[in-house]
Amino acid sequence: MRMWMRDPGRLIRRLIMASICVIAVIVDTRVFATPQVTEEIRGLLDFVEHSDCKFVRNGVEYSGPRARAHLEQKLNYLEGKNLVKSTEEFIDLAATKSSLSGRAYEVRCAKGVEPAGIWLRRELQRQRHGTAT
Repeated sequence: MRMWMRDPGRLIRRLIMASICVIAVIVDTRVFATPQVTEEIRGLLDFVEHSDCKFVRNGVEYSGPRARAHLEQKLNYLEGKNLVKSTEEFIDLAATKSSLSGRAYEVRCAKGVEPAGIWLRRELQRQRHGTAT
């Protein structure tokens, strides 16, 4: 007790730090994706899974179900870091390029090859406007 009497500022500093820690634990400032964003992302994942196109990562072709599984892994990671607040962010951060190599993802369809980001943004617009493919 005498130690606190010699340096009352130390006690005050410790109380302030303890209060800040308690507040930080209580207040959760994370922002989660809205239900609409979650629904849109699930719609895109369904589209990838059921597409006849091949998803190309680092030069290797993957079927729709394999591509979906990979994108879901990336989505789970990004959601854990609270980095996806919009469907466009999901496309940009998870479905456009390899996180490891930096190489752009591509989609190979009967009509040709295009960047996966463009392909998914077009599908997102189609889903938002309810138009047929």
